[in-house]
Amino acid sequence: MARMTVDDYLQGVLARNRGVLARAITLIESSRPDQQEMARELVNRILPHAGKSIRIGLTGVPGAGKSALIEAFGGFLTTRDHRVAVLSIDPSSARSGGSLLGDKTRMIKLSCDPNAFIRPSPSGMVLGGVARQTRETVLLCEAAGYDVVMIETVGVGQSEATVAEMTDFLMVLMLAGAGDELQGIKRGLLELADLIAITKADGNNVMPARQAASKYAYAMQLLSDPDHGKAPVVTCSAVEGTGLAEIWQIISDRTAERVRTGYLRQRRSEQNANWMWSLVDQQIHDMLHRQPEVSAIAEGVAGQVRDGTLSAVMASEQIIAALFASAVPDVGKAKP
Repeated sequence: MARMTVDDYLQGVLARNRGVLARAITLIESSRPDQQEMARELVNRILPHAGKSIRIGLTGVPGAGKSALIEAFGGFLTTRDHRVAVLSIDPSSARSGGSLLGDKTRMIKLSCDPNAFIRPSPSGMVLGGVARQTRETVLLCEAAGYDVVMIETVGVGQSEATVAEMTDFLMVLMLAGAGDELQGIKRGLLELADLIAITKADGNNVMPARQAASKYAYAMQLLSDPDHGKAPVVTCSAVEGTGLAEIWQIISDRTAERVRTGYLRQRRSEQNANWMWSLVDQQIHDMLHRQPEVSAIAEGVAGQVRDGTLSAVMASEQIIAALFASAVPDVGKAKP
């Protein structure tokens, strides 16, 4: 297969070519320096064509049926002339670094929908289970004409806060009758949530789901942030398709209101700035491992910290000092 140029990627994505979009995402995920350079240029050229979607984050307790609900909800949207992209973050193995990448097998019907695009990505051991390149992938999908982008996280650790930093709307999925009603009521999560959906509200679970919804609704009255607005609580079923229209109405109404007030523009601007600083942090971290002299110092002081002969504060200062010392000679070599 012929090597593609940045122009090839750009034109293919804008032409809504799913194959080129998939290859462009692979380019962004690559760790090769030459491909990283192409990816940076591609993302920069994509920017004017992106930003026209509703970005929805989905997280929740294990077993809440995130994939099932996404497939049902995605199909609901595509039948209403929406184009849906699903970016699902698969957990990477701490031992091997591998991941299952099985979302297309869990969303068989949606993966065959011509108006849907599913892209599983390994988390790469990133804190919160959100792949480092997910933000760039969102931009590519938007440029390819997908007007709804859903990001599914593994639902562990800091994933709720991380996905909230890159989406417009955070939907938290909860189960009824699994001991989650009290365990799940955590102030930080409720402050981030734009909607709480009690899943699997079908069959004998209808009444328990309604009872759980009442508990969460009461919790939202007590803990919600006035500036953020109280997150509504709904029940839904991926099997029966109930609650999907209500969820979409809530998302549409809240998005329209945020556009009207300017809140959405402000939110995305702040997210972009936070994204920039997170990339700075990541690049500094990468520099520690790329430069042998700095890496050697870091390993040495880490041993002293483990032995209890050096404080973590002083050790970190020594590492940063070594990093800056190694970077100073390169400053004068910068191109004018």
